[in-house]
Amino acid sequence: MIEVGVMGATGYTGAELIQLIGRHTQAHLRFATSRSHAGQNLAHVFPGAPDFHLIDPQRAPLSDVDLVFLCLPHGKSAQVAAEALQAGTRVIDLSADFRLADADVYEQWYGQRHAAPELLDQAVYGLTETEREHLIGAHLVANPGCYPTTVLLALYPLLLESAVDGQVIVDAKSGVSGAGRTPKLATQFVEMAEDLRPYSIGRAHRHLPEMEAMLARWSDSHPRLIFSPHLVPITRGLLSTLYIPLRSGWTESQLHDLYLETYAGEAFITILPVGQVATIRQVNYSNRCAIGLTEVEGTLVVTAAIDNLRKGAAGQALQNMNVVFELEETSGLL
Repeated sequence: MIEVGVMGATGYTGAELIQLIGRHTQAHLRFATSRSHAGQNLAHVFPGAPDFHLIDPQRAPLSDVDLVFLCLPHGKSAQVAAEALQAGTRVIDLSADFRLADADVYEQWYGQRHAAPELLDQAVYGLTETEREHLIGAHLVANPGCYPTTVLLALYPLLLESAVDGQVIVDAKSGVSGAGRTPKLATQFVEMAEDLRPYSIGRAHRHLPEMEAMLARWSDSHPRLIFSPHLVPITRGLLSTLYIPLRSGWTESQLHDLYLETYAGEAFITILPVGQVATIRQVNYSNRCAIGLTEVEGTLVVTAAIDNLRKGAAGQALQNMNVVFELEETSGLL
């Protein structure tokens, strides 16, 4: 039995992760922390959540677990990760603190110095389907962002074949839970209801360097991205639509076969029939990514949908834990 801890259990991602751990037959939740709700029961904070006593982060027995999930804000995870690794505990970090390999790039995009730059080269990027061989036995895993999960899974087969010819436009839409549980005026019901709100459009969103860093690993001629995320008035779910200029010679049928071949045997990737689009309803409350393809006059339009709290966060983190410890990859997720 793998003993695990969850730091930051009362955010949306932490609470979701604890639900999934409760379904896992080979993992046991040893502790869960919350700075604001220490001493309370998780079920009192999240009705319907497991009955579990929350402790202060300072009291977390890091050396008593095999792995700790860090569901903490950006800038707060790095120091805790260093402490956990020093205690001999593996780490899966759901913040952005280890997604970028360059501390200067991190400071540029997140507005603060990295608290543990010496660990950056140890982190394995946790996009499970493309990085599986590097995840086995890893000590520090950087769980991907929700938007990058859809964009990267949508582009990966094309990058392997150098099929992209120019700049890629990404139009992405996420449920409000992706903005976190901390109260903000912009995400209150009256502000969000009956609205569709773009933000950080073009080349301004923090997920941009994360995505382009992975594209650069897969291809020397990787495309630049124009990335336009939006908040939509739904609780959960994320849909990205990518407009991808293609090199000549590709047919819609060949592209569909390429995606089927690339993701053959992947339990959590669904390649839809030619011309069918992915929707949020197809994937919510699952760890799946649904991908649809339509070719239009040399442009491939890819739709990729996930549940932002599952495949975009907690579900992928548990999937990565399964790979790290060489367990059945679907454990706790089906």
